[in-house]
Amino acid sequence: MRIARLSSVDLHWREDGDPDGVPVVFANSLGTDLRLWDKVIALLPEQGLRLIRFDKRGHGLSSCPSGSWSMDDLVADTREFLEAAGVHSCIFVGLSIGGMIGQLLASRHPALVQGLVLSNSAAKMGEAATWQERIARIRTGGINALADAILERWFSKEFRQGDECPGWRNMLTRTPVGGYIGCCEAIAAADLTASTSRLRLPVIGIGGSDDLASPPELVKATTDLVSGSRYVEIARAGHLPCVEQPHEFTGHLMAFFKEDLHVTTL
Repeated sequence: MRIARLSSVDLHWREDGDPDGVPVVFANSLGTDLRLWDKVIALLPEQGLRLIRFDKRGHGLSSCPSGSWSMDDLVADTREFLEAAGVHSCIFVGLSIGGMIGQLLASRHPALVQGLVLSNSAAKMGEAATWQERIARIRTGGINALADAILERWFSKEFRQGDECPGWRNMLTRTPVGGYIGCCEAIAAADLTASTSRLRLPVIGIGGSDDLASPPELVKATTDLVSGSRYVEIARAGHLPCVEQPHEFTGHLMAFFKEDLHVTTL
């Protein structure tokens, strides 16, 4: 187990693949931990890529600072973590709030991000009032009170009827309430449209056809903000296509690495 002792938080992280390879950093969604990427990591080549993933604050085995948080806090955590991990340039793969972190990180520290994957993410995700309503309900009844509704937004109907879904429900409901609410508050206050429109780096957007949390048209609209970007959509997948359709998801990553970023170590 690895813990990065940062100035404001302790982040749990893991490294796989080639320690001398091109760094690829994975940032997970609200209510999940770094196990979100297990299936994708297993499909990526063992040589040529240094695969790094972490639990953002208030999630997984990372610490949960008190008080309210902003997207600036989450980006500052990520930048400090990458410095601690010896990463000076990386490909950043962010899903949902992880994609928002990636957008702002690339804007604030352009030399740090050489390519950006925006999976099921957007420059602005929902309205502040909707997030505040969710926060109020969680404070009253806990995450468990909203778990079934959240899973309907995460996964296609077929996946929800399978054997894996209960495990994802457990991961969601075991997220610290303070961590979940803190990230909800960060999302509610964030509109990255202006800064994302100014990005000048290779970007691929990945949407899920059945995603009710970040509908594919929203993901595409954000991807289109960046000149020269491209968008792909994965069928029979909701908000977490890396879980439902890992082979197709990984195929899009590999194509992006080779064709857009010209990674020669693969």
